[in-house]
Amino acid sequence: MTPSRQIPPAALMLGAAGVIPFAALALLIAMGGAGLIAPEQAERMLRLYGALILSFMGGAQWGLSTALPEGPKARALAVSVLPALFAWAAFLIPTGPGLLALSAAFLALMLYDLWTVRRGEAPVWYGRLRVGLTLAVIASLGAASLAT
Repeated sequence: MTPSRQIPPAALMLGAAGVIPFAALALLIAMGGAGLIAPEQAERMLRLYGALILSFMGGAQWGLSTALPEGPKARALAVSVLPALFAWAAFLIPTGPGLLALSAAFLALMLYDLWTVRRGEAPVWYGRLRVGLTLAVIASLGAASLAT
């Protein structure tokens, strides 16, 4: 993997754009829908978006593993499918616990991602990007959970 520490601008901009729905929906939930949407609908949308993005982040690990010169590692492939399964379960449970479960899963996946960076299985910039974005996602999910 590339030793570069600089986050590619496109990855940074698209990653930040991906945080916008988390923050916007959390704000709508905290404001009781702000007359724009039913609070329950905003909660469901946030759980769904969180589940989708968690699944996507698991897929990123699949991609990183398949790009290794020595080929994919069974461990990484197995770990890459767990976020989708967990996200599906978190979407099916009530909002408060579902948002907390998603928060915990984003944190766990970030820690795994950082571990893969230390092992040289992911670029250094990827770990730096994941920390900032994940903390923003967890803050949004936590705020929404407190507001429900």
